[in-house]
Amino acid sequence: MTSGSTPKGERRRQALVAAAAALLVEGGFDAVRHRAVAERAGLPLASTTYYFGSLDELVTAAVEHHGRAELTRGRQRLDELVTQPRGPETLVELVLEMLLGPESERDAESVLVRYERLVATGRRPYLRPITRALGAELRGLLTEIFVRSGANVADNRVEQLISLVDGAVVNALIEIDPDPRGAARQMLRAALAP
Repeated sequence: MTSGSTPKGERRRQALVAAAAALLVEGGFDAVRHRAVAERAGLPLASTTYYFGSLDELVTAAVEHHGRAELTRGRQRLDELVTQPRGPETLVELVLEMLLGPESERDAESVLVRYERLVATGRRPYLRPITRALGAELRGLLTEIFVRSGANVADNRVEQLISLVDGAVVNALIEIDPDPRGAARQMLRAALAP
């Protein structure tokens, strides 16, 4: 057993991942550096290279940590839903919650973090496998929401709705006074209207 696979080693590794994820949220990808992660975790600088073969590996672990936390919140929300018909307005809010986070995270900054993570995949090919996996799980959650709401939505329609929200959010984020959730809400209302 290596020290990286001991309970203490695993706790240290997880502390580094959590620290990297927090830095990712606070400052984007440029904030995730060996020294900053080690300082945030309260561990020696050498621990980042001991537990991770490269900065890319650490960044990937941080992205996965952050994405899985979002999916866990989404699954918890899904578990709370009783299977029953829902109107378009309720569906709009549920889709927004899955794609943009809870209503309590209304600020543009929290939405920006989600989109930075997605856009970064274009320049960081090592993130593609985890981004695809997280995206597939998210699409599964959305599909299940529609099923539990009595809405018959095909897989390609789920993709279209995600693309619609993504476009509305990106356009809102470039505005001087952005309201990405409001822009996405408006587009989804039109798309899901009976």
